[in-house]
Amino acid sequence: MPSASTMAVASASLATLAFVSPTVAPHTTAARSASASAVGAASQGQSGYAGKAAMAGALGLVAMASSQRKVKSTRAARVAMNAAKVDSVCILGCSGAVGQEMLKCLEDRDFPTEKVRLFGNRSAGSTVSSKKFGDIVVEKFSLEAVQECDICLMAVSGDFSKEWAPKIAGGPKNTQVIDNSSAWRYDEDKPLVIPEINGEGRVGEPLIANPNCTTAVGAMALWPIHQKYKLKKVLMSTYQAASGAGAEGMAELENGLATWVKDGAVPKPEFFAHQLPFNVIPQIDKFQENGYTKEEMKVTWELQKIFGLDDDVKVACTAVRVPTLRAHSESITVETEEPISPDDVRELLKSAPGVKVVDEPGSLKYPMPLNATGNYDVEVGRIRQSIVFGEKGIEFFVSGDQLLRGAALNAVIIAENAVKAHA
Repeated sequence: MPSASTMAVASASLATLAFVSPTVAPHTTAARSASASAVGAASQGQSGYAGKAAMAGALGLVAMASSQRKVKSTRAARVAMNAAKVDSVCILGCSGAVGQEMLKCLEDRDFPTEKVRLFGNRSAGSTVSSKKFGDIVVEKFSLEAVQECDICLMAVSGDFSKEWAPKIAGGPKNTQVIDNSSAWRYDEDKPLVIPEINGEGRVGEPLIANPNCTTAVGAMALWPIHQKYKLKKVLMSTYQAASGAGAEGMAELENGLATWVKDGAVPKPEFFAHQLPFNVIPQIDKFQENGYTKEEMKVTWELQKIFGLDDDVKVACTAVRVPTLRAHSESITVETEEPISPDDVRELLKSAPGVKVVDEPGSLKYPMPLNATGNYDVEVGRIRQSIVFGEKGIEFFVSGDQLLRGAALNAVIIAENAVKAHA
């Protein structure tokens, strides 16, 4: 058992959740705490421990918390659609962490649609209150109902997407599918899109794949560097939040900490392979024959496809789960074909879309998941010359909200651009 003084400190820390990144801005801890607790209850409901009311409450609380999040300059930009507008957009898998963020992105960015419909079999019948779209009753999935929508944002499993995404795409309204799962990322015939990087000419495709969250966060900083200096090698280590595993992962982290404060012991993990509180787990997804995990190989495969990298450009990653609630961080070392300097990279990234340079070591300012949470931009800092690769190498650190940049936001920007393209 921990000492009384240790328990007191832990209790205070847990009360403010200072140990973990909040799901909303640091100055709205109370709203974040309510939101995360509701998400945790909802995740249990998805597993059969609670009913539809918990899920509905979670969606409502998270929506309220959204209004208090920090707003960055890129978030303030609204979609300039003029007369371009679609009748209906739907979210398939609305009850999960990514599905909830998709709805908030549609709201916050004033997406040009008359109506939003929500589909989720386990939460069907519950009502979600939207500040822009009013009260929305969650519907049970059917092909006919989804094909009544112009755009379908999918936040579902890969298996579900494999079966249904091709059937949904098309139909009477020529429905476009933007899929967040891994089902179509490596299909040669399906575009894998980060709009700011390779979206031009691809956003009108009937089925578009969203990249893995880890890839998307790192790519925002890597792409401008590749354009100017040409990547030769990329070495990445990731520090991935519990929410990368969904609402269940966040709930297990919070419940483990709460139980430790109360009882002095962390309960046996049910969702992660090992205890996550006070620990890190150097495995995300299944191990492959080459010793890397699938999560690590996703970074390699997806950067190659999105950037159009030559086979001789090598990308390696080590992915680690860490006890933060939200926002992934990555330590990245690159070797380039051309000489590269930290000052030049800072100036380059300052003008890069979706990137915020936070690099003032003297005043202890650098990227952290605590600050990246709830924001659209990926923070980049700790930019320095590589002592391994010399004048053709650079090292830096990034933090980005993987539920936004790595999932929901990316999908919604694709949809925005698709509406513009069809205007």
